[in-house]
Amino acid sequence: MREITGRLAAIAHVKVVRFHTRVPVVEPDRIDTALIEAILASGKTTYVALHANHPRELGPAARAACARLVDAGIVMLSQSVLLRGINDDAAVLAELMRSFVELRIKPYYLHHPDLAPGTSHFRLSIAEGQALVQQLRGRIPGLCQPTYVADIPGGYGKSPLTADYVEDRGAGCYAVSDFRGQRHDYQDF
Repeated sequence: MREITGRLAAIAHVKVVRFHTRVPVVEPDRIDTALIEAILASGKTTYVALHANHPRELGPAARAACARLVDAGIVMLSQSVLLRGINDDAAVLAELMRSFVELRIKPYYLHHPDLAPGTSHFRLSIAEGQALVQQLRGRIPGLCQPTYVADIPGGYGKSPLTADYVEDRGAGCYAVSDFRGQRHDYQDF
């Protein structure tokens, strides 16, 4: 890690470094002084995005690991994937988002599941996801609200799955706008 951040330090036009990880929840003891110093070695503004999908992942050891990062001055964000049978419940999502904020982690993205092979059993429709996000609005304050997004297949980037970005064409088919305003076909299943 220190080798990577050391190389980044030498690149003048790189102003911000962002790491995405599940380490604090799957191997929290790895978040030690040496790793934190390596993360910060670039001298750049540094963010750590924690990938966690259920509040049970945020046990005492994970909470302590996140505290070590934040106490060292690292800003943390969260990324979660909306998963059928795991967190497709407004109460579970609300608890997860509240937990992030309690840990000084800003809820950032709630991802609609990608169309990755072998993951169809975790997928739910965009309409189901939108309904869950709407239910969240009545359960948690704005600080706890993530942005519900889909990563549009084909390299078109992430788009918020709000009514102004999504047109429901029926039968699980949608048109999703990218950041340029171009519309792309998107199919739930």
